[in-house]
Amino acid sequence: MKLLRLLPLLLCTACVTVNVYFPAEAAESAARVFTREVYGTEGNPPVRPAPSAPDAVEPETTPAPGASPRSSLDWLIAPAAAQTPNLDLSSPAIAALRAAMAARHPALAPHYASGAVGIGADGLLVLRDPAAVPLAARNEVNLLIGQENRQRAELYREIANANGHPEWEPQIRQIWAKQWVANAPGGTWFQQGGQWARK
Repeated sequence: MKLLRLLPLLLCTACVTVNVYFPAEAAESAARVFTREVYGTEGNPPVRPAPSAPDAVEPETTPAPGASPRSSLDWLIAPAAAQTPNLDLSSPAIAALRAAMAARHPALAPHYASGAVGIGADGLLVLRDPAAVPLAARNEVNLLIGQENRQRAELYREIANANGHPEWEPQIRQIWAKQWVANAPGGTWFQQGGQWARK
């Protein structure tokens, strides 16, 4: 009998957890656009992620004969709709990072071309061949690499935070790492499976 009295209380305090999955497809599309804008890649028009469609409202229908009837609790706890989240890159901080990286790229481009600078497996820049940089310019190149790597790390953190999911940062970092390589200028060195290869 006590259990029956507690049932309404239990129903009112029940929690429904809705998992929001990492939007990998939207992240890949956003990373592609972002990296192309930083590199100034020509001939590959950026593809903007499509805005997510609003959740459709399911009309109330009478169950077909033999189908299980709707639960009497459906009016109290609505079924969770599957969500396809999008990735928002519209924050002022992300725009400032994009502009700073795009402004730095022309200074890095000759070092990509010479093979002095490469893209590591983690998507960060590496002084791959110090001998390809004159000794007098080596500090400047190291400074450019350091600035770029700090801003890439800041970018991933900012994207995750701007989308309300700081836990997404490792996945964002992984997707961006692939797109930095995929959209890099021809001749850029990159690390793959512990070995260096050239685009």
